[in-house]
Amino acid sequence: MTKSGKRWRTRKMRKIDTIIIHCTATQEGKNYKVADIERWHRERGFDSIGYHYIIYLDGSIHSGRPVEQAGAHCKGHNANSIGVCYVGGLSKDGKTSKDTRTPLQKLSIKCLLMRLKAKYPDAAIKGHRDFAAKDCPCFDAAKEYANI
Repeated sequence: MTKSGKRWRTRKMRKIDTIIIHCTATQEGKNYKVADIERWHRERGFDSIGYHYIIYLDGSIHSGRPVEQAGAHCKGHNANSIGVCYVGGLSKDGKTSKDTRTPLQKLSIKCLLMRLKAKYPDAAIKGHRDFAAKDCPCFDAAKEYANI
C-alpha cells in the first residue's frame, strides 16, 4: 500500500523473444500517422492499434500499443513479441511490393532495434514475412538486422 492507502499495481512483464518488423503496405511517399493505422485496426475489430512502434517517413518513432500489452500484428506470435512497423511498403502504383524505406526510416529502425535488443537481448529480429505468406516487410529483416 502507498501512503495514500492505494494498492500498488504490479504489472507482469511479458517475456519478449521476438521483434517483428512490418510495413503498413501503403504507397511510397504517402505519410500515414498513428491515428490512421489505429483507425484501420479498429475497423478490422482490434481494440486499438496492433503495433508497438511506428516509424514515419521522416524517421520519427511513434508509440502505438504499450509494450506491456501483447500486440495484434502477427497471428500466433503476439504474446511474446514487439511489433515495429514502418510507413510504406508499396510502390507509387499502390499494387507492387517495394522496399520504400527512406534513409531516415532505415536509420531510425536500426536505432530502435538496437535499443530494444539492449533491453531484450535474447529476442530474435524477424520480418512478418517469416511467419506469414506476405511481402511484409518488403526486405529480409532477419538478414539485414542479423548483427544487431
